[in-house]
Amino acid sequence: MMRPTFPVRWAWILLAAACAAPPANAPPRPAPSPLIVVPATEPREQTADQQVQHVLDRLGFGARPGDVARVRAMGVDQWIALQLAPDHIDDRAADSLLSSYEGLRVPTSELVTAYVQGQQALRQSQRQAAQRGDSADRKDMRAEAMREDPALRERLRQTRRAMGDVQSAKLARAVVSERQLQEVMTDFWSNHFSVFAGKGLTRLFIPAYDREVIRPNALGHFRDLLGAVARSPAMLFYLDQWQSAADSAHRTLSATRRPRLRARGLNENYARELLELHTLGVDAGYTQQDVIEVARAFTGWTMNPRQQAEFMFRPEIHDADQKVVLGHMLAAGRGVEDGEAVLDILARDPRTARFIAHKLAVRFVSDEPPPALVERAAAVFLRTDGDIREVVRAIVTSQEFFSRAAFHSKVKSPFELVASALRAVGAQGDTSMRSAQAVAFLGQPIYGHQAPNGWPETGESWMNTGAILNRINFGMALAANRLPNASVTDWSDAGRLRTAPRDVQVDAVIAAFLGGHASPDTRQILLDGQHPLTTQLAGTSGLAQVVGLAIGAPEFQRR
Repeated sequence: MMRPTFPVRWAWILLAAACAAPPANAPPRPAPSPLIVVPATEPREQTADQQVQHVLDRLGFGARPGDVARVRAMGVDQWIALQLAPDHIDDRAADSLLSSYEGLRVPTSELVTAYVQGQQALRQSQRQAAQRGDSADRKDMRAEAMREDPALRERLRQTRRAMGDVQSAKLARAVVSERQLQEVMTDFWSNHFSVFAGKGLTRLFIPAYDREVIRPNALGHFRDLLGAVARSPAMLFYLDQWQSAADSAHRTLSATRRPRLRARGLNENYARELLELHTLGVDAGYTQQDVIEVARAFTGWTMNPRQQAEFMFRPEIHDADQKVVLGHMLAAGRGVEDGEAVLDILARDPRTARFIAHKLAVRFVSDEPPPALVERAAAVFLRTDGDIREVVRAIVTSQEFFSRAAFHSKVKSPFELVASALRAVGAQGDTSMRSAQAVAFLGQPIYGHQAPNGWPETGESWMNTGAILNRINFGMALAANRLPNASVTDWSDAGRLRTAPRDVQVDAVIAAFLGGHASPDTRQILLDGQHPLTTQLAGTSGLAQVVGLAIGAPEFQRR
């Protein structure tokens, strides 16, 4: 029987594997988190080398050149403790890189103003074109208006640049930051509290969402994070909460003062996702009436998306009647406290503790985490009032985390794959959009998930034959230096290996990129790779080709 050609043969292999110091005027900084080392109390199933690779893959986005030696010298337990206390980590290199992302610092009010002014100027230009009898379509009119009005062009570009900078900076942080767990948790919560940049004005609110809501609370208390999300313009707009009003509001407000308000009414979108996706989970025993009661509690939680774009509470559209939420009575006559009370109830609910503990265990341990671990993590959640740091600590210092079954059991998402590949070659970060576009090409555009349930955390969702071949092609594109600021020549061992025999190159690449372990099939593919078995091999040869093929290998797809 003939052996399949390279792409098909390797696709089979991969598919099978998938299934198996601040300025003087700055406010005082909070005290650093305590550095708590939790040593193993009983032998771990993973070898010492496996533990090093495991923590780099799970608490971060993979190893850079030299990371394995550094973690081994420091000790796995000490490294975990340090990652759980990111304030102790010097991250000036990442800060320096991020200083070039101007869009990260633009206030939301400026983005909204630029957008509104740009749209007004664009509409005026289109009206003038129509009066002249121009028959160009809307797209052509827009292009013409931007050519004729540099100020309009700059206003519209500013809004696009901010979102692009958020996307690029997220990947850049994953690649260069020393605070790896902070980035993993920021990615986790951005996905848990997912918003879609493609819905209306949502993209204008995402820079602040990342900067002020998700990132500062990623290792804090769940209730603080939940409240920050509930009040964020990004979530208010994305789930239409800003339009939700008591059904009787239109009867008490002046129709001439607020004519559009009459078309509103109770909107259940946020209430439903708050229960189903943010806290209790699916099929957690709540009813449709619970959803309605929660939605009533949040009426009046709103914003003006085309003006200051900040959270505001409007008592005149709040349902102030008595409510019963999950068995808890909320007395009549209250206001914004109704929503806060609901968040308190949900943050303390044991179902929320189990749901969050399970989701974190899936992220860090396995697609089907041991129930006993989930229960212990949920108990920590309840005991610490939702201290995310302590829940994560309980998971990543557990015997289950260091079990043989957990090692290399998770398939990398496209974001994790691109970040780990860039780290593996020693890339210094990419200030262009090309690397972020590679993540989108592989199926996971950053802030690009339309539904509020976020990207899947399990491997089966990412691995099929088409996706596998795209991953192989990405590895070859990286090897062919098609991504800015990322090259195989960045790899510290590239110089001495460039002219080495093929088998020496293969062994070195397996050691550096695949943790020293490769199946016979993978090793043979790396040895045979000089033959043009796929069009993506064009433009690569020698060491670069071996590295590219290794990034596409089944072993590199797992963490």
